[in-house]
Amino acid sequence: MKVLKTGAAVATAVVLALTATACGGGSKDAASDGGASGGTKSDKIVIGIKFDQPGLGLKTPDGKFEGFDVDVATYVAKELGYQPDQIEWKQAISAERENLISNGDVKFIAATYSINDKRKAKVDFAGPYFLAHQDLLVRADDSSITKVEDLNKKKLCSVTGSTSAQNIKKDLAKDADLLEQGGYSECLTALENKSVDALTTDNSILAGYAAQEKNKGKFKLVGLSMSNENYGIGLKKGDKDLQTKINAALKKMVADGSWEAAIKKNLGPANYKNEPAPQITEGS
Repeated sequence: MKVLKTGAAVATAVVLALTATACGGGSKDAASDGGASGGTKSDKIVIGIKFDQPGLGLKTPDGKFEGFDVDVATYVAKELGYQPDQIEWKQAISAERENLISNGDVKFIAATYSINDKRKAKVDFAGPYFLAHQDLLVRADDSSITKVEDLNKKKLCSVTGSTSAQNIKKDLAKDADLLEQGGYSECLTALENKSVDALTTDNSILAGYAAQEKNKGKFKLVGLSMSNENYGIGLKKGDKDLQTKINAALKKMVADGSWEAAIKKNLGPANYKNEPAPQITEGS
């Protein structure tokens, strides 16, 4: 009897060990696919955002994340089956967005990501979910720029890899002295120090900076709508299932009032007058 009991105990231990191993392996796989397998507590979804754009995508000094793009991405993630504590935020600087998507480092990117043909050759988009216009931020006491032509005599700053920088170099002001930096914060510092005459990017981004408590009274938007920038959510080329799901989430966000509420919360303090939510065109 003693031998039989020992044998039974060993068999039970083996079964338990195999069960534990199987469960552990499943959790690891779910966690390592960038959030592709759905929203259980054992996995996560990695989303790319900007870390330095107040009002849109900002990492605060206490390590939290806030802004309109953050709220949009959080809403989309929830519709995909993920709770906020399952989201891992990854910095997506302008020049690296396509690489992050193509390499599978993120599931999708919501980072003031303008939809254009050059980018669509490398990645797919869902949306658009927001319409912005390229504008200029200048020092509050500067009234020397009133039209696009004035830019050819000015020193401008924008971000490397951004649509705004390309627009200046190719179309808007080919004779302007353009300084390209890694982030908008560097451009803002250059503007404050009078190293450049203006910071150019989307008016939504500029409004976010101007609305910051530390910047109030220092800067102003010129009010030139120099281009239309439709923000989309970037995702891996050919992932039609994810594209369809994100588009559905964006439509729902607009329909239930969450989109408008997110605009007011994040950009309202700057008295920013946003365009209505654009029609979904990608994937249709």
